[in-house]
Amino acid sequence: MDAKQKIEILSTITLTEEQLNRIQSLDDRIKVEVHKNKEPNKIPDEVWRKTEILLTSGPNLPAVEKVPNLRWIQSSWTGVDKMLDDPLLQQKNVQITNSSGANVSQMGEYVIMTLLMLGHKMPQMIQAQREKRWIEDRISSLQPKELRGSTVGIVGYGSIGREVARQLFAYGATVLASKRDVMHPKDTGYTPESLGDPNGNYFHRLYPIEALKGMLEECDFVVLTLPHTKSTECLFDKEMFDNMKPGSYFVNVSRGQLVDDGALIDALNSGRLAGAALDVFTEEPLPSESPLWSQPNLIITPHISAFSPNMLDQVIDLFIENLKRYLLDRPLYNVVNVELGY
Repeated sequence: MDAKQKIEILSTITLTEEQLNRIQSLDDRIKVEVHKNKEPNKIPDEVWRKTEILLTSGPNLPAVEKVPNLRWIQSSWTGVDKMLDDPLLQQKNVQITNSSGANVSQMGEYVIMTLLMLGHKMPQMIQAQREKRWIEDRISSLQPKELRGSTVGIVGYGSIGREVARQLFAYGATVLASKRDVMHPKDTGYTPESLGDPNGNYFHRLYPIEALKGMLEECDFVVLTLPHTKSTECLFDKEMFDNMKPGSYFVNVSRGQLVDDGALIDALNSGRLAGAALDVFTEEPLPSESPLWSQPNLIITPHISAFSPNMLDQVIDLFIENLKRYLLDRPLYNVVNVELGY
């Protein structure tokens, strides 16, 4: 890298003065320009022409010919599936990194919250409160499923799943995990200090995806954290739910496209599942006519599990760590394999 050449960074995300200063203070060559326009055509061509690094929430990207000097795209989101077909990502001299690991703290807390709410029958008690109804058979109908002594299955042992496992450790739960490559249990991606499970210490057994059904049979709770790819599309269908332990609970914080909504509703109504929590949906916002809304044993939240007042600062922390590596010509964290989809 030329020691005198300016490093032009374009951010389509609004940054605070403190965040700008943190980025620019890394190196005298760095120049950051902020354009809040989400539509690439509204950003001046001369800005695109000189951009070397793009910090964006996506998924709208510029035409290939507009960015001859672009070398790196940092997405502020973990899921980049909506960008993968863009011609820009087919260019061999352009790499894209996602924000995997940046927002895991709050996502781990969200998952723990839903597991506790489901296991302690909170949906039933909230409904009774709305109806001003004292639950007379509370001793039998509101017996909790405690996390201590339970088996929790994490489908997708990436940054989110690893942080969930770390937080579950204190509860005394048995953690089973499933991932594509079980031969590499360690995580070499971005991991904030003291979070996650970079060395693979918090699971009891690790299963290949091909053995997922066998894992599900043992789980009192199942947490889905896989990315959305062609191979994970509608992964949780009727057959998969039929393999789950009767009376178990299901939580999805990945993408709605991984779950067959009809099969999920059938599993809830049949009692195969005692309850579920969804933060993601195939169509967002979730249409008012969706039958999911009327399921009494289902918790619905509007895709907020990663939200936090610290969310952007966490992404900037990751971006700065990657920018340090970029300046040293070292491999970046979280480089997306476009063919695999994550």
